[in-house]
Amino acid sequence: MRDLGALGTRWLGVGLAAIIAVVTVSLALTGDLDLYINPDSSWFAVSMAVLLLVGAVASFALPLGAEAEHGHEHGPPPSAPAPGPRRRAPEQEPDASAGPDASGVSTLQETDARPTSRAQARAAREAAASASVAAAPPREGVTPDEPHPSDAASHDAGPPGHAHHAHPLALAASITGGAIASGVVLLALVLPATSLSAEMALARDVGVTPLFAGQDAVTLAASGDTSTFGIGEWATVFATSTSPETFDGQEVTLTGFVAPTDDGFGLTRLVITHCVIDAQPASVPIASGEAAPEAGQWVEVSGTVRAASDGTLTVDAAEVSAIDEPEDPYEY
Repeated sequence: MRDLGALGTRWLGVGLAAIIAVVTVSLALTGDLDLYINPDSSWFAVSMAVLLLVGAVASFALPLGAEAEHGHEHGPPPSAPAPGPRRRAPEQEPDASAGPDASGVSTLQETDARPTSRAQARAAREAAASASVAAAPPREGVTPDEPHPSDAASHDAGPPGHAHHAHPLALAASITGGAIASGVVLLALVLPATSLSAEMALARDVGVTPLFAGQDAVTLAASGDTSTFGIGEWATVFATSTSPETFDGQEVTLTGFVAPTDDGFGLTRLVITHCVIDAQPASVPIASGEAAPEAGQWVEVSGTVRAASDGTLTVDAAEVSAIDEPEDPYEY
């Protein structure tokens, strides 16, 4: 049973971590790691995965169950000194009749009797404790060979923090949590890599345009250099520009998926800062004379930025073409 518990502990620690590392390295080799983290952070994730695998292999040099060893002993606690002020024992004058030779021999014997190491000191304390137990009078109603109930209780309790048996509820929680963690990790190992769906992206839309690029994007767009702009940068410009007429007439070609709106549709794309956990949808409004494509359909839109009289910006679409989902569906 003890070996089974040690095996489970090693599986939940080293085993699951090693599987996650293998998944990370395999995704990097197949080029699919960008579906989950920002490409600028891929080198760090792969480096940590390789380091984890090296540690996992090295852990097999540790005997099974050795992780439960504490590396220290639990000896009996030192006896507390008696309360009250301590008195120094009076020094005895050496016996003159014994002569200097006898006094010298006696002093040498006392010096040799002193413990010279921690092991000897502990052995001396244990011998003294055994002698005091043997000299103590027997307890009333208890035979010498019968242990006292308090002694059994203290032995079963053990030292603080070192219980012999886990509580049934704690054991059940550990088994349940381990099974769930194992299932999640094993699913990550066998399921194919995939991107976040358009439905999930729309579910993350809180109705407020996130500012992905800040004032730098607005300044750059005002200068006319928008060749590298994606939906994230244009969404920032559309939401924060105080001079919308500056961008009126600029030609754009953008790729994203369709998010239906009351007037036309929004061209949307997920923008990742670090990984898919922090992915947020960015969207720009598209005005088109044709019916809006199906929600979630990936399209390429070519058109012109137009400033309305109320200061809002839209893209007047000249062409909307349905396309397949790009190999890299995110912006960073």
